[in-house]
Amino acid sequence: MSEDEPTENISGGSDGGGLAAEFDERDAETRAEAVVDRLGELYWQKTYGGQDAFECLVRTILSQNTSDKASQPAHDALMAHYGEGADLAKALANAEQSTLAETIESAGLYNQKSETMIAIAERVVEEYGSAAAFDEFVTDEEPATVRETLLDFSGVGPKTADCVLLFSGGRAGVFPVDTHVHRIYRRLGIAPADADHEGVREVLEAQVPAEKCGFGHTATIQFGREYCTARSPACLDDPDACPMGDLCEQVGVYPATDEVVDPSEAE
Repeated sequence: MSEDEPTENISGGSDGGGLAAEFDERDAETRAEAVVDRLGELYWQKTYGGQDAFECLVRTILSQNTSDKASQPAHDALMAHYGEGADLAKALANAEQSTLAETIESAGLYNQKSETMIAIAERVVEEYGSAAAFDEFVTDEEPATVRETLLDFSGVGPKTADCVLLFSGGRAGVFPVDTHVHRIYRRLGIAPADADHEGVREVLEAQVPAEKCGFGHTATIQFGREYCTARSPACLDDPDACPMGDLCEQVGVYPATDEVVDPSEAE
């Protein structure tokens, strides 16, 4: 754990009305909660909420279909070009698409993403007036209303909307589902093998306490990168190598034959 990281989890953030989360697997009421509790033992715990909503939305769009390693430089370049001393929504609403695309090139799909960000920025300015006013809407309005509004933006899907609710609005009970989360909880046998992203989200938000959902999302991604990868999960080489071994049904993973398939294709 980095010395700069907090040592306790406040899912929702200190400025988002968050609740401190206790990670004690012995008290878990569902297998999903037991998984998150064990993740709490593996990884540092952090706070959520407090990020500027429009910047968070832009950052999440940049991260679509790419890695943090690729999207972070694009975000830094975008903020240096458009965000210093300016209202980011207004700056992007007035941006030249070709210039913005060049600025965020490292994130990939830069033409599509630049067009999406400009369209969203124009709508934010038109409907809210500024990035600050949009931030107030995300922070203060009912989560269901915010989510519905975000999903109505072109280029914004459920994962992006949920990340804004979590990292900006600091809303407890939001468990964004990315590729890792979608794969892992179906592989564990917690969500149905054929569940789509929304189906997995519904299962997790029903079975994981609200104050643990934020940490569950970020820690599951870390777990997916280190242990439960798409093609080579740790259990293939050693049944004891995965810290979730006793909680996992290994749906779609066949150590005897070294075969790995998507859970939806499992026998």
